Amino acid sequence: MSKHIAIDSIAQLHRNLGLGKPLHPLISVFKQSELHVTAEVGTEVDLNLYIIALKDCANCQFGYGHNIYDFEEGMLAFMAPGQTFRVDKMELSADDVGWSIAFHPRLLKGMDLALTISRFSFFQYDISEALHCSQREIDILGEIATNIASETHQNMDRHTKKVLNANLELLLSYCTRFYDRQFMLRSPQNRELIDRFDAFLNQYYNDGTMLEYGIPSVQICGKELGLSPYYLSDLLKQETGKSALDHIHLFLIDRAKRQMLGTKDSITKIASDLGFEYPQHFSKLFKAKMGISPRQYRTTH
Repeated sequence: MSKHIAIDSIAQLHRNLGLGKPLHPLISVFKQSELHVTAEVGTEVDLNLYIIALKDCANCQFGYGHNIYDFEEGMLAFMAPGQTFRVDKMELSADDVGWSIAFHPRLLKGMDLALTISRFSFFQYDISEALHCSQREIDILGEIATNIASETHQNMDRHTKKVLNANLELLLSYCTRFYDRQFMLRSPQNRELIDRFDAFLNQYYNDGTMLEYGIPSVQICGKELGLSPYYLSDLLKQETGKSALDHIHLFLIDRAKRQMLGTKDSITKIASDLGFEYPQHFSKLFKAKMGISPRQYRTTH
């Protein structure tokens, strides 16, 4: 039976990774080559820290959900508090050059980043959706990581927290830019995913799946496409300017318009056919997207 542990602090993380006492209680920067993992293979870990990890290790495998992933050279992965991972294999050498930044949510308390970190949605991506960095991007991020590490070696003063948060925000802003670059490079594949998304929504209603599960959620659509909900939404924003939820809503509106103009079905029946439990919820969504009510739309078209 596999073991299960929770890591709630930087000190706990250091103990489980075989690192020395942390220089700062709320943040740590460490090299991949310094790790001496003490947890048994197969141990499941509940993580209550933020992790940013540049992995450059061909022999590292992590379990995430029901899948196992190999970290490739130059892959940057993110984890947020409340996520669980499983270490399945760890063979490290002094030649490994990856690094990780771990920080506790309390480091952000009272700072602007506490309010904005939720915008960095890649913390919710699946490990398989990691950022593939170019050497130039690795160098840029590595310089910021070095600045953070240098700050943890200083005696703490009233500026420490602000400096650490500023560097973290800068690093995350660069990661957002680099993810945008990755989305653009993958645009042809992304268009295929959008086509699959549209096909799935049509099938969802045409084969009666809606009758069992109701209006399709972003989670359901992401699972069908093999993507995390946040990655799917960010991909769609990059390609279409609209989120996954917007995409679903527009699909519902388009389907409703066809039914309103092509049949004499009541608004209540149309709402029910789309999966709305209450017709007023459908009417509210329709008016928000179209600027007029369903009845007004029907009478003016």
